[in-house]
Amino acid sequence: MLLEVRNLHVHYQKVAALKGVSLEVPSGGIVTIIGANGAGKSTTLRSISGLTKPSKGEIHFNGERIDNLPAEKIVARGIAHVPEGRRVFPDLTVEENLRIGAFLRTDKAKIESDIEDIFQRFPRLKERRTQWARTLSGGEQQMVAIGRALMSGPKLLLLDEPSMGLSPVMVQEMARIVSDIAERGVPVVLVEQNAGLALKLASYAYVLEIGTVAVEGKAADLKANDHVRRAYLGA
Repeated sequence: MLLEVRNLHVHYQKVAALKGVSLEVPSGGIVTIIGANGAGKSTTLRSISGLTKPSKGEIHFNGERIDNLPAEKIVARGIAHVPEGRRVFPDLTVEENLRIGAFLRTDKAKIESDIEDIFQRFPRLKERRTQWARTLSGGEQQMVAIGRALMSGPKLLLLDEPSMGLSPVMVQEMARIVSDIAERGVPVVLVEQNAGLALKLASYAYVLEIGTVAVEGKAADLKANDHVRRAYLGA
């Protein structure tokens, strides 16, 4: 397994956000985490990327324990995190936002090549490379956030609610982008409120409920699970 989360506990002051979450991510494909608001999905991603420190448990990446490392060292080891809400730098251009994603890299020629690769993946961003990020639509800002993460050269990509606030057409475009990233060899951990979309994209799924893993299994099996269908798929 590329990533192993073992018995993870996280507290915000005295409130337990995660209560023994364990999950695994293989070296390819898409793993999704679904659940209601407040279930602990974003906290799980923040713990993996070093933004939130667990109170108990272990996180192993590529055979190394990383839960005791600062966020910048976790990025350097190959984990990129696209947070909920996009979080672009509004008063920087599209291209400047992308270059910030490569701030730990020193391979200048490859950085330039990767910039062009991002512009090939996201033609809209190439058209808007000199625009301020704050002038972009929500979908375009999401592309910038994903492109910025890819500029770090990740071995694992964490995506938190990439479809949130997007039009139906842009949601389908975002689904294509996520699938393309995984097909190109970067495994994805996808947190997504749109459970139907998440289970369609992923090969394996975890359902978080009140800080614990309530159900896990192959995504195709969870789509047929009665509890998942009633609680998350509107069936």
